[in-house]
Amino acid sequence: MRILVLGGTQFLSKRIAEVAVGAGHDVICAARGQHGDAPDGATFVRWDRAGAVPSELAALHPDAVVDVTGTPIFAQQAVVQWPDARWVFISTLNVYADMSQPGGTVADTALVEPIDDGDPSANPETYGAMKVACENAVLTGAASALVLRPGLIVGPGDSSGRFAYWPIHAAQAVLDGGDLLVPGEPGDPVQFIDVSDLARWVVRVIEDGVSGCFDALGSSMTRADFVAGLLDGVGAGINLVSVPSHWLLDHGVKEWWGPGSIPLWVADAGEAAMMTRDVTASLEAGLVIRPVAETVRDTLDWLQSVPNPVVTGLTRPEELRLLAQFVS
Repeated sequence: MRILVLGGTQFLSKRIAEVAVGAGHDVICAARGQHGDAPDGATFVRWDRAGAVPSELAALHPDAVVDVTGTPIFAQQAVVQWPDARWVFISTLNVYADMSQPGGTVADTALVEPIDDGDPSANPETYGAMKVACENAVLTGAASALVLRPGLIVGPGDSSGRFAYWPIHAAQAVLDGGDLLVPGEPGDPVQFIDVSDLARWVVRVIEDGVSGCFDALGSSMTRADFVAGLLDGVGAGINLVSVPSHWLLDHGVKEWWGPGSIPLWVADAGEAAMMTRDVTASLEAGLVIRPVAETVRDTLDWLQSVPNPVVTGLTRPEELRLLAQFVS
């Protein structure tokens, strides 16, 4: 099968291309080439989507197209170019207008109103609305279309550093003998998807001809289950200290992402419901999720293999200072 990946040089799109090559498919990666190389075994075609389609792509008749864009005009133009292909569009949970209801599904969660113009990088607040417009272009213009809506994608290659915070801090705790700060309550929800699991699912649904819309996440787990998988992945026992959310907020700790934060932690129950999505339909459509420990090990291996990896959130010294204040 000939698979055209619009991207294919970094993180998810590159992993999709790698998996597709490994499965024996003829893979073409079309990208600017500014963020990395296409994987071995794939054909690379340089294309800035703000310009005309290169002749070698225009003459191509792919069996499937995978697109991750958030710019509506790019999606619209690409669907017009290859309308007969089997399309897989990688969207986002940000398309949903309200995820405060625990256990929400694709069928019962309304979308934000689409925005058809502009560049999402210029105004991140419009990201979800522009992804809706991209979805609409694919769903209405392609002969066969599948839309996947991931939440947090983790694992090797993740430049956000959110998941990386946890194996890095756990490994540091093993080395320095200190405690590990665990925010909130043991029953708080945690939900994400390993990049390799998502990539393998993308290739599988292409092969199986699946269509429709699905959330692309692993099953929601408790904080306690997540930490158990973390410790298993690190391969050592660590003393855990649970710190209530209200105490962390009172001491200036931020949620989810950025300097001074604790990633994968949301204090408000309504906002945390975004990590309780019901993905039964996705699992029935072939999504296979690996254990947390395996993602932790893969992430640690990757972090140790690259120079200056990005890790967001509290530094280890900041974490230890907070723990000292909490237990004093």
